[in-house]
Amino acid sequence: MVKVEIFGLALDENNKSPILILKGEDRARVLPIWIGAVEAMAISVALNAIPFPRPMTHDLLLNTILNMGGKVESIVVNSIVDGTFFAEIVVEREGGIVRIDSRPSDAIALAVRAKCPMFVEDAVMESSGVPLKDGETVLLTEDSDKWMDELNRLSEDDTKYKM
Repeated sequence: MVKVEIFGLALDENNKSPILILKGEDRARVLPIWIGAVEAMAISVALNAIPFPRPMTHDLLLNTILNMGGKVESIVVNSIVDGTFFAEIVVEREGGIVRIDSRPSDAIALAVRAKCPMFVEDAVMESSGVPLKDGETVLLTEDSDKWMDELNRLSEDDTKYKM
């Protein structure tokens, strides 16, 4: 497994879909994952520590896990089938480890909130990881205002993807 971090969020030039970019610890490859606008917003909000008066969905999930005696240990992007990525949330609780099937975007939105490590299986990084191209635009957290403006321009209907 490769330990990864969020390298940034980008927009696909062709269809304006958000792309989550994970970078391996070795910095040799990045893994782009096309996600929906709502999921991109959930990740961006957590990265930028934007407070809300009530828990959002991923906050609710984290609170539920914690209040039931669990701890989010990590998340793993563990496979890709027909162009769709799969992930799991690894929760430690009394009695052992529980692995919860998840979309990568939801697992990563949770991981940012839980401040836990994120991993990608070697086979997934080898088959779908790419070198970051020179001049490719990636909006990092320092560019959060610009990123939020871009996300606000998107509608859910514009960013269809497989679930």
